Amino acid sequence: MSRWPDDDVILYDGVCVFCSRWIRFVMTRDTVARFRFTQIQSAYGTRLAQAFGIDPADPDTNAVIHGGIAYFKSDGALTVLSSLPGWRWTRALFAVPRPLRNAVYNLVAKNRYRIFGKYETCFVPDADMRARVME
Repeated sequence: MSRWPDDDVILYDGVCVFCSRWIRFVMTRDTVARFRFTQIQSAYGTRLAQAFGIDPADPDTNAVIHGGIAYFKSDGALTVLSSLPGWRWTRALFAVPRPLRNAVYNLVAKNRYRIFGKYETCFVPDADMRARVME
């Protein structure tokens, strides 16, 4: 686990339809507006990705900075989900061995463009989300 100065930031692939839907899912359920978001294609997102060894041109994981620590792959997704109201039950999924959780995560990540599609340009957030985007 690595450190980053900003907290509760979710790094995502802005051209990935699945990833953008994930961000909208989180935003609508994050009633206290805890999480902020950055596309890997933004200047801030690229710096964050490079700091954690993620290739901005070919991202294979999301990253979530929570409690000053970076979480990746299934750990990142479960960290976010288990922080949302009504989704705390997902903490139980941390009991599933990480290699198994990450195998499922990697399968989805590897095929996300083929299954869900890809935007030509980065997903443009609506006005409510804009205030929570870090660029």
